[in-house]
Amino acid sequence: MNLTVAQDFHFKSSIEKVWSALTDSNTLAKWIMENNFQPIVGHKCQFRNDEWNLVVDCEVLVVDEPYKLSYTWVGGPINTIVTWTLKHEDGTTNLHLEQTGFEKEDQAFHGAKHGWVKMAGDLEKVLAEQ
Repeated sequence: MNLTVAQDFHFKSSIEKVWSALTDSNTLAKWIMENNFQPIVGHKCQFRNDEWNLVVDCEVLVVDEPYKLSYTWVGGPINTIVTWTLKHEDGTTNLHLEQTGFEKEDQAFHGAKHGWVKMAGDLEKVLAEQ
């Protein structure tokens, strides 16, 4: 079985601003986790949360600025791929998330579904501050 978390978010920010929030390490730390991310295909990095003792290993797979970003997301029981697709229409940036590769509908799958919604709320706050 190969399950996907798919979610859509909408921001009243420019596509460039949302792209920056997805690719700038300092900004990512404000709404996802501390990291050493760089938007370079092949770059290997980690997202870390010491409070939760969580480390997520990533490798950047696709960088199509400012329309598409994809990277592996491997940590604990999951080995998945996160893909962000951006489109700007009528003053709104539509951000589509797909996290593919879940093997079963378990705690990790449901945690991802709820976790991304929470993080998107944090992203909205970060975008409002910029």
